[in-house]
Amino acid sequence: MTAITDTPTNKNFLSPLNFKFTIQRAPHVNFFIQKVNIPGLALPIVDVPNPIINIPFAGDHLNYEELEIIFKVDEDLQNYLEIHNWVRGLGRLNPSDYYSLQSAPIYGGNGIRSDISLSILNSNRNPNYEIVFKDAMPISISSITFDTTMEDVNFVEATAVFRYINFDISKIS
Repeated sequence: MTAITDTPTNKNFLSPLNFKFTIQRAPHVNFFIQKVNIPGLALPIVDVPNPIINIPFAGDHLNYEELEIIFKVDEDLQNYLEIHNWVRGLGRLNPSDYYSLQSAPIYGGNGIRSDISLSILNSNRNPNYEIVFKDAMPISISSITFDTTMEDVNFVEATAVFRYINFDISKIS
């Protein structure tokens, strides 16, 4: 093949600004999202001994990295508390919190786990790909720091980390 026949049909680069994020169980977080990553995926290798050299073979379990989001915290702490209370419920600090998570209908996205979707937009800001993280749950939420020594107002951000079963990337027609 030559360089002339290898020319891509779409020469636009992927913009880190063009995305839409949705957590079904925490709708107040969606508007305030600042950063989100597409987690990496690894396939561990198993080395099979050989008299001369170890031969690598593909393992049988995939390792997904954690999903991390950074969001601005609203002044009513509504979005922060959605994640905070979810983590507390999962931690069974108060058994009634966990039971209310466990008894919530799965289809409503208000139970122990919730699907999370990340839509990647094209250069015209139309959905191009959708990534759905299946059965996600938060495993941590960062602290919030108040600081009177700052010269400018830097609004508070929080980081939440999620684990999930897997994720699928699909092209939107």
